[in-house]
Amino acid sequence: MVKLNKIYTRTGDAGTTGLGTGERVSKYDMRIAAYGTVDETNATVGLVRLHLGDDQHVVDDILGRIQNDLFDLGADLCVPDRGEELPYEPLRISDEQVERLEKEIDLLNAELEPLKSFVLPGGSPPSAYLHLARTVSRRAERMMTELAADESEPVSASALKYINRLSDLLFVAGRYTNGRGAGDILWVPGANR
Repeated sequence: MVKLNKIYTRTGDAGTTGLGTGERVSKYDMRIAAYGTVDETNATVGLVRLHLGDDQHVVDDILGRIQNDLFDLGADLCVPDRGEELPYEPLRISDEQVERLEKEIDLLNAELEPLKSFVLPGGSPPSAYLHLARTVSRRAERMMTELAADESEPVSASALKYINRLSDLLFVAGRYTNGRGAGDILWVPGANR
């Protein structure tokens, strides 16, 4: 259980922060940047939820689960699995969480017409914010894959799958909240030449 009595600790005043392993790293460390961007994704998803209408409870329920998962993902990234003995069982993203995202993508996508062009972000406020969340999650994915490319900085396969599926879900949810795709604004290549 998490217990936060004191919000400021002064331990980061010199530009370092602690990982879940107790290791101190710089605040600009790639691992910190990666889970900081996961946190930014979570905040953006929270913004989306403020703009959902009463008729969009299916998407709101999905996004509520995702917000919790994103804290799980941050916890996973905060404790790199370097094979060392820890006094606790670290929280990890599971394949079941990835599979749930896939099922939710399929659920939402089943009500959408196939695309004939790329979708421009916009249409309705929830859709525009979902596209913003999608782009932030893609940035988190780029950071996580860059981190994972360093053999000394492990990132779990499930965490990488999760962040990849998340951007897909946010895209589909963006179309879904745009009148089930009816309000999509499609890219017209070369339209302004």
